[in-house]
Amino acid sequence: FGDEPVLLQRRGGVPVAVGARRAEAVRLLEADCEVIVSDDGLQHYGLARDVEIAVVDGARGLGNGWRLPAGPLREPEARLHEVDAVVVNGEGFDWPGALRMTLAPTAVVPLAGGTVTTLAALPGRRVHAVAAIGHPARFFSMLRAEGLEVVEHPAADHARPELAQWAGSGLPVLVTEKDAVKWPRPGPPGCWYVEVTARLDGDAEALLDRIAARSRRGGA
Repeated sequence: FGDEPVLLQRRGGVPVAVGARRAEAVRLLEADCEVIVSDDGLQHYGLARDVEIAVVDGARGLGNGWRLPAGPLREPEARLHEVDAVVVNGEGFDWPGALRMTLAPTAVVPLAGGTVTTLAALPGRRVHAVAAIGHPARFFSMLRAEGLEVVEHPAADHARPELAQWAGSGLPVLVTEKDAVKWPRPGPPGCWYVEVTARLDGDAEALLDRIAARSRRGGA
C-alpha cells in the first residue's frame, strides 16, 4: 500500500482497508463501521454506494476532458450531473452548487520529533519546500500565501525524495503531510511537515446530514 492509506489512518484514527478489489476491502470494514468512505472510489462500479462525491482540482479543472491515461479524469464530465455533491479543491474551476474546499495550514511538526510549532514561528522566512504529490504547485502556493519565500522541489506523486540534500542547507525544509509518512521516525533534523485542515465553503452541513441519514436507514 502507499502513502495515502497511512495518512488517512494516522489523521483520522479510523480503520483503513486496502485491497486490489475495492468491494473486498469494504467487506473487511462492514462489521465495525457505520459509514465507509472509498478514496477515489467513484469509478469502481463494483462498489455499492449510497452517496457519491466528486472532487475536482480547482487549478486544473477538467483538463483536456479526457479520462486516464489520455487526460486527468477518472470519470467523464457528465458524471458531475449525477453525483450527490461536487467539491472543488482550491480556486479556479466553477460548477453550479459546488462546495469550495481550501486546505489551511494548522501546525508544523518536526520529523525528528519535538515541539510542534507554526509556520510563523519558523526560523527565517526562506524555506526549501518538497512535495511529491499530484499537484505540488498547490503546496508551494499555500506556503507563499503565508508569507514564505519558497525554494521549490517538486517530485512525482508518491516518490520519496532524499531530504538530506537540503536538510544541511541552514534553511528549514518543509514537506507535505502526505509525504511525511514515507520517512521512519525520527526523521532528519531541520525538516518539518505541514499539517493542514480542509475547510469547506457552502452548505457542507447539508451534505453531512444526508450521509448520516442514509447511514441510519442502511442506504438509499
